[in-house]
Amino acid sequence: MIEENKDFDKLDFSTIKLERQYDCCTFTNCNFENIQIGNITFIECEFVNCNFSNTKLNVTSFKETNFINCKLMGANFNDCNPFLLSFNFTDCDLTLASFYQLEIKNTSFNNCNLTEVDFTETHLNNSSFKNSDLSKAIFSYTNLEKTDLSQAKNFNINPTTNKLKKTLFAKGNTDGLLNHLDIIIK
Repeated sequence: MIEENKDFDKLDFSTIKLERQYDCCTFTNCNFENIQIGNITFIECEFVNCNFSNTKLNVTSFKETNFINCKLMGANFNDCNPFLLSFNFTDCDLTLASFYQLEIKNTSFNNCNLTEVDFTETHLNNSSFKNSDLSKAIFSYTNLEKTDLSQAKNFNINPTTNKLKKTLFAKGNTDGLLNHLDIIIK
């Protein structure tokens, strides 16, 4: 069954069966923690104040989906269906999440906690990390071309193992590009 243009508020989906597809729906204060979401499609949906911590996203589709003030700790987005995968995150906690080998161009991470997030081999072209904390985030063979890191903080990116063509940095936040050199700058 397809759910369209509906608002879901304060539901615990650990006890409620999800439908196969949601189009233009809004989920507010809903719980998806520790459940397995398999083969579900979310198209132009919005999640506000929802908990997705340690949720299994097996072949889940997110198309033009927005997450606002959500807890997504440990979410493995690399298990999602990669076809037309697109989402944006605002004020979210994505600690320990993984985007391994995903192509998620034009993704916005605004005011997010991205501590220890795995971006290994991720294509993040034209993405932005406005006011986001990238402490211990993993960037390895990551495509960051034309990505805006000018307002990001605490990142550690090796320019020799990541693609940085036309990547935007602020003058004061380039220290994270030199950490791999093990040098001291005073």
